[in-house]
Order: sequence, then C-alpha cells, then structure tokens
Amino acid sequence: MPSSRPTTKSLGILLYLASVFFFALNDALGKWLVADYGVGQLLSLRAVGASLVLIPMVWRLRVSLRDTRHWGWQIFRVLCMALDTFCFYYATRSMPLADVMTFYMAAPLITTALSVPLLGERIEPYRWAAVGVGFIGVVIALQPSAALFSSASPIAFLGATMFALGQTVTRRLLGTHWLQLVVWQFAGAGLIGAATLPWIWVTPNATDLALLFLLGIVAMTCFVFLTRALSMAPASLLAPFQYSAMLWATIMGWMIWRDTPNLPILIGNAVIIGSGLFVLYREREPSVEPAV
Repeated sequence: MPSSRPTTKSLGILLYLASVFFFALNDALGKWLVADYGVGQLLSLRAVGASLVLIPMVWRLRVSLRDTRHWGWQIFRVLCMALDTFCFYYATRSMPLADVMTFYMAAPLITTALSVPLLGERIEPYRWAAVGVGFIGVVIALQPSAALFSSASPIAFLGATMFALGQTVTRRLLGTHWLQLVVWQFAGAGLIGAATLPWIWVTPNATDLALLFLLGIVAMTCFVFLTRALSMAPASLLAPFQYSAMLWATIMGWMIWRDTPNLPILIGNAVIIGSGLFVLYREREPSVEPAV
C-alpha cells in the first residue's frame, strides 16, 4: 500500500509557504504601526483583533482550551513567540529593515540545528545544503549595511533565535490541537503587552485602530498556517522555505512603494528559489526502503 506521507509533507510545505506570505504582510503592517505605537500596545491590540476570529473558531470547532498536558512547553512557547515579536519590532526602530531581516533569515539555520537535539529529527545533507545556500541568497539580496553590527544587533539575533525556538517547540507539541496553540499564543502575548500599557498607551485614531486589529487577523492567519504546517512536516524540512519571505518582500516593495528590484535582489531571489525547488525535488524522489 503506498504511503501518504509525501502528500502530507507536500501539504505542510504549501501551508508553510502561505504562512511566510502572511508573515511578510504582518511585518509590513507592523513596521508601519510601530513608528507611532509601542510594541506592547501592538501586542495587546493585535491579540484583540485576532480574538475577533479565534473566538468564533473555538465555538464552532468546540475545542477545549483547558488541556493541561505539556503546559510547561506551552508557556515556554508563548514566551518565545512574544519575545520574538518584541525583538523584531524593537530592532526595526533603530536598524534598517533589511538588516533586521538578515538576522531573521538566519532562523532556518537555527531551526535546523535545534531540530536534532529537541525533536530527534534526522537531517539529510541536502537539507543542510539547501538552508546554507538559501542564506547565501539572502545575504546577496539584502546587502546588509554596517548597521548589521550596531547596538541593536543582539536584539535582532535574540528575536531570530526565539522565532526558531518557537517553531521547534511547536513541532514538539505535535499532539496538541493547533487551535489551542494559536489561542494561548495570542492570549499570552496580549497579556504581556497589556502589562506595559500604563506607560506607553497612545490613543489610536479610527484608521490606525482598524489597522491594529487587521494586524491581529493577519498574524493569527499566519500562525494558524504555521502551526498546521509544523504538524504535517518536520521542522528541518520546512526551514529552507522561510527564505521565500524575501520574494514576497521584493514583490510588496514593488507593488506598494514602487521599489525596482536591483541585480543583487534578483540574483539573491533566484538562489533562494533554487534552494527551495531543490528541496522539493529531493522530497519527491522515491525512497528505497531497506530489505527486512
């Protein structure tokens, strides 16, 4: 009987690619809003926006949120994801976005490395090669500046590490319902952000309030896809596809700001796409099972 695992992995890759698209959209919205509002306020109002969709989903699917199994890992995951978001937006205040993204595009390398001790995944050499080549494409495309080594650099690197660790822990919580993971993630981050509101609150106008709620819906969609993808495919397999964020950043930059991609961006994106296609090709190759 043929195995359904390749089909499941392929669906996981597609969901992960979709999550990366929403990550790029989330980053663009967040970068726009963090210029006027504190990170804690973004976290809290983003959670409110996400709840507008999550509450009906919980009611419709009748998912229990009181499952206390692995609660320690769940709390740790919430802290990782909240710290990741805080570090990203904080770093973009003092560093060029391209430099911050350079650090975050190192997350696939970290995820691949962490998946061995934390998940016990066996990583084939071609996955390591794809991650390494993809990161080279990122460096070519972004052309990081001297600000890459500024005082905010440790914050950006910490954020990238927390993002990678959060993905790894998500894969570890394979038996937990995906909706429960997403709900507690936003609830936890929202409470952390709310604790800072007495010192940073700025009353938003109607347009900005709508954008803050939209940010929550976009981020929620992103993490739903991400969580589902990690339940279907190994973290080390999905890691190289995070580099597709560079392609979306290039497309959005052209569509919104009319930024014309230069030659390094085109070359870098070609390298990134090539590394992803190589992984897809290798995963579609039939594996030879050893004789018993």
